[in-house]
Order: sequence, then C-alpha cells, then structure tokens
Amino acid sequence: MKVTILGSGTSQGVPVIACECDVCRSTDEHDKRLRSSVMIDIEDKKLIIDAGPDFRTQMLQAQVKDVRALLLTHEHKDHIGGLDDIRAFNWVKQGGVDVYCNYLTMKAVRKDYDYAFAKFKYPGVPEMNIHVVGEEPFLIDDIEVIPITVMHYKLPVTAFRIANFAYVTDANYIPEESMKKLEGVEYLVINALRKEPHLSHFTLGQALEVVKRLNVKQAYITHIGHQMGLHGDVSGELPDNVKLAHDMLVFEL
Repeated sequence: MKVTILGSGTSQGVPVIACECDVCRSTDEHDKRLRSSVMIDIEDKKLIIDAGPDFRTQMLQAQVKDVRALLLTHEHKDHIGGLDDIRAFNWVKQGGVDVYCNYLTMKAVRKDYDYAFAKFKYPGVPEMNIHVVGEEPFLIDDIEVIPITVMHYKLPVTAFRIANFAYVTDANYIPEESMKKLEGVEYLVINALRKEPHLSHFTLGQALEVVKRLNVKQAYITHIGHQMGLHGDVSGELPDNVKLAHDMLVFEL
C-alpha cells in the first residue's frame, strides 16, 4: 500500500487569501497546503479520500490517470467541492465513478450537484455511482474498507481504515466504540488545525493524545491551518513517531 498526501491544508488552504502572517508569506513549499485529501494505491487501484476545490490540481500534480473509487468523509465544501472534475475520469472509464459516503453526505452531494442526477441530463455532466455506507465494513473489489464515525462538533464524519492504515479528518472527538475500531492501526493520518482550542477540530495536543493512546508506529498530522506555525518550527516539537504531513508526501506500508 502506498499513501500520497494530496492536500494537507484546512478549508481555506495555505496561504490564506489576503493573509500576511509568517506562514502565509513563507517560501518553504512545505507551508503551501491544498485542501485535505489523500490517495491510497493498492495493487494499481487508486482510492481517493475527499475531492475538495483543489481536486483538479491534485490529480494533475499526482499524474492520476484513473480512479477506482472516491471515499467522502463528509459534506463540507472543502471535501466535496471538486466533484465536478470527475468528468475526466468518466471519459477514461466510459462510465461513472464509484463514490462511497454516509447518508448525510449523499444527500448533500445530490443537492449540490443536482444537475448530475437530473432526469434529463445535459451532456457531459459528472457521473457518480453513489454507495451509502454505515458502520459495517465494505469491499471495493477485494479491498476491505472499515468506515469509522468520528465527530466534527455535532456532525458525524466518516474516517476510513484499510488494513493497518487509517485516515481521520475533521474530528474533535472520537467515540469510544470508534476508538476500538482504530486499535491495531500502525499508520495514522489525523487532523489537527492548530495549537489553540477549536470548536470542531482537534488541536495538535489532542491529536497527539490520540496517537499516544493508539500507540501507532507512525502518525501524520493533516488539515493544518496557518495558525499552526511554520512547518520547520512545528516539526521540531513533535515526537519521533509523528510528522506534519505536507502536500505530495508519499509513504509506503
């Protein structure tokens, strides 16, 4: 399994429009963050988690030629705002792209992209085969995916586990039942917006507590805001088994 961090930034990305802070003015490429997304390669099958407004740029940067499936964590625009660009993959496949998400996300996608589900469709609209998932594991071909519910304030968000890898984004609380589903994970990508408290996102300290409890071999922090600080500075503050993710970071399991 190969994992590529396609985007490691928060909803506004980094740099933030019109911001003059040190992070947004940084010339370090590690401080330039597209909206959060990750690609998982298993036996030449590419699973992509989330398709935000930077989806087209991310697909071009990673030179993706086809996608086996999209997994959506939740319905916020920074996670579904790029779905129209799956049209390129519709052309490659000569058919729809399989999309897996929870019920609330499915409703939002059908509303935001109503033209893709219209009775009489304009030629060339994106084609999606939406599969609603709950709490039970499901298969994409021979790949078992375990959906895990985490909380983004009051909104249920779907984290995903495949074998010993898990991806948790936009969470500020993981229910105990969900923590049990994460036991045994060795590689974890988890969100941390900043160091200061936030209503709906883990702080860096809270994310590190989850990492410590799960005793993972290696963790990567994602969904990072400009308030977190410079990549070079914050990296030096982290435990040996934790790294700040950055765009186009690749690691293998």
